[in-house]
Amino acid sequence: MTQANNTMSIAEERMRFTVENGESVRLDVYLAAETEYSRSYIKKLTEDGQVLVNGSECKCSRILKENDVVEMNIVERSGPSVIAKNIPLDIIYEDDDIVVVNKQAGLTVHPGAGNSEDTLVGALVWRGTALSDVNGSCRPGIVHRLDKDTTGVMVVAKNNKAHAALASQFEKRSAVKLYVALLEGNLKDDTGMITTFIGRSEKDRRIMAVTREGRVAVTRYKVLRRFERNCLTEFNLHTGRTHQIRVHAKFLGHPVVGDKTYGSDSKRFSSLPGQLLHSKSLTITHPTSGERMTFTAPVPEIFAKTLETVEKESGGKNAFQV
Repeated sequence: MTQANNTMSIAEERMRFTVENGESVRLDVYLAAETEYSRSYIKKLTEDGQVLVNGSECKCSRILKENDVVEMNIVERSGPSVIAKNIPLDIIYEDDDIVVVNKQAGLTVHPGAGNSEDTLVGALVWRGTALSDVNGSCRPGIVHRLDKDTTGVMVVAKNNKAHAALASQFEKRSAVKLYVALLEGNLKDDTGMITTFIGRSEKDRRIMAVTREGRVAVTRYKVLRRFERNCLTEFNLHTGRTHQIRVHAKFLGHPVVGDKTYGSDSKRFSSLPGQLLHSKSLTITHPTSGERMTFTAPVPEIFAKTLETVEKESGGKNAFQV
């Protein structure tokens, strides 16, 4: 059974970004890297006065500086409606301000091109969860996202005050996100820092790539366990670019197992439905109490079973736990 929520159709979508430390980039390049829109469309919006920097209109050639606030208003754009649907959710924690979910693989976070029905937002609407409306009606409550096939911890805002507090933490990187992934092959070093620019691929704008004109992307990694033909690796995001871990893993020459979009072509795991990338923990400051809170989630069963397989291939005898 599905239930259309007519109040969720959008005529306007507002986006807000804060330029981070060390960034110096053209306005149109910045927004093209941060959103799904082309530079030509962003130019049109800028000329129409729908893009503001620090509250003022400007040209798309404007060079952004640290702490500049960029606002982009998408108007008269038909968009997908949120469809409330009874999809079971693994709720880790909930109070009047936030709901923390262990997102399952295959679930899109909010409506978008190609999927408006099976979404995390739709599941929350179905269960009657109050959600913030800061991000417009197609992304209520959404402060950060996980890819469709990426699993694990996500926090959703239930009111606008909580949304603003959480958004500030993600912008300032005081929210700590730790991920774990199984990679193809073995990384050369046990620990390291990856710093590149990430932007839309010139060959396919649906995906991201390491580019010359993208946004600064910084990822710290630590190898947790080495196997014969794989390594289990923890990633700590210092920036929050689209597909950042997956792009950086490809850049290192060791894509995430199961990630066909970014280069994993191992026949050993061809049956996997998607990449083995899991948000294992999230630490935030509660928007009302001020308490520092850490939420965790174990890897899903298919991830755990794959770890057992590579453990046995490497001569191990015990099931691997993360």
